[in-house]
Amino acid sequence: MNAPVDLPAGLGTEVTCDIAIIGSGFAGLGMAIRLKQSGEEDFLIFEQAGAVGGTWRDNHYPGCACDVQSHLYSFSFAPNPDWSRMFSTQPEIRAYLEHCTDRFGLRPHLRLGLALQQATWDAPAGCWRLRMADGRRVRARVLVSGMGGLSRPSIPNIPGLDSFAGAMFHSQQWRHDYPLAGKRVAVIGTGASAIQFVPQIAPLVDQLDLYQRTPPWIMPKPDRPVSAAERWLFRHLPFTQALARTGIYWMLESRVLGFVLHPKLMKAVERIARRHLRRQVPDPMLRATLTPDYTIGCKRVLISNDYYPALTRPNVEVVTTGIDHVEADAIVMRDGTRRPADCIILGTGFHATDPLPRGVIVGRDGEDLLDAWRDGAQAYLGTTVAGFPNLFLIVGPNTGLGHSSMVFMIESQVNYVLDALRHMRQARLQAVDVRPPVQAAFNHNIQQKLGHAIWSAGGCASWYIDPRNGKNTTLWPGFTWQFRRATQSFQPADYERWPARQPAGLPQPEDADAIRV
Repeated sequence: MNAPVDLPAGLGTEVTCDIAIIGSGFAGLGMAIRLKQSGEEDFLIFEQAGAVGGTWRDNHYPGCACDVQSHLYSFSFAPNPDWSRMFSTQPEIRAYLEHCTDRFGLRPHLRLGLALQQATWDAPAGCWRLRMADGRRVRARVLVSGMGGLSRPSIPNIPGLDSFAGAMFHSQQWRHDYPLAGKRVAVIGTGASAIQFVPQIAPLVDQLDLYQRTPPWIMPKPDRPVSAAERWLFRHLPFTQALARTGIYWMLESRVLGFVLHPKLMKAVERIARRHLRRQVPDPMLRATLTPDYTIGCKRVLISNDYYPALTRPNVEVVTTGIDHVEADAIVMRDGTRRPADCIILGTGFHATDPLPRGVIVGRDGEDLLDAWRDGAQAYLGTTVAGFPNLFLIVGPNTGLGHSSMVFMIESQVNYVLDALRHMRQARLQAVDVRPPVQAAFNHNIQQKLGHAIWSAGGCASWYIDPRNGKNTTLWPGFTWQFRRATQSFQPADYERWPARQPAGLPQPEDADAIRV
């Protein structure tokens, strides 16, 4: 199904392309599709795994599904009339991305099984030089990162965790070969992944201990199957699906009123969540344990109809004492209680505020991207970073959402990159680099808005906030249509610009064994 990797294996060879895309999730594929639609063919997509799909390939735990309605959580240029449910499951979303890869002819551009080890800006040559984990080298004028912000699992720093003798895995690295039936299972974490897989495994295990540090607010999930009649309409009268998508979009946009503009409005939403908890958890003691003490929206608002009922099962216990350390066959609490376990499942999320390891992206003057972000990740329009010419980040800092579809944000950024490339081609530019004052002013404005939003004023500590400096470097503080408007067109005055050395863009290969593909 997937195109074979055909980069030369020799360490002395270097492949050249005009545009290198890293990652093949919604971001990478969306960028590639729109390049293809604009007539661009000189690009390659580098993917470390053996298939496309990004987070929807990597996360395959039981119950994995999207928490945004399917008709909006999909490309606007590739509607799917055959979604089976209002909120699609992981296998269906992954199949959709595979379908888009084939439909838009991306297989010849894919280079699978190639993990980026380092990308370095070569100023004299005016290009990026990429080194893959296996030593192969690539040279590209433009580098687009579609690696995403929720790709590196966060492993908790619990003493003795490495000494556990049983099975242990993060939800992203689910062990489908490990039989959970009859086991004593410890689940650490109560975030978006845990509330999906806990109801799936609770009926199977002998005992499930759910270690909760902070309870999440959970709203009812308005999910249902999409009827055959609806699918017929969507397939034969596409405007009906467009109307459904538009309706969902504006319904979700209304949430910004409470998240950003008037946080006090969240009290009305909180009443709905409390009623949902009260209806599903009759035990007042358990209900008190599951009731958050912060304003709804401060942390990610979760949706589920089966999480609370799973916690009322006789073989499930919610543990809040706090973990002291882990032993070979048990988790020991701070009060000295020892809780035996055969398996530990980590539902502890991802490195959202620090998505890349050091040394992966190196810009002008040898500056590591993490050093440029020493005071917190930031970018202009979440897309370009001063000191890193011709680098475009899709799903960069402050482009995340707490209320709507990331695919909308991705398409906005992709359109911005396309406009930047058009300008570079028309103006015969070799490189562009956002001016530091422009980036600083943009991010100062972002942080000012975030300071009044529910994520800062709601009385919680969340993964949205960088623990090193207290900044929210993750979320966009406003309506998504505002972001779409801000990224509508590339403004040359915001950038330092270097003229092209030759019409083709890249300089001629300097070594005899350079290869153009």
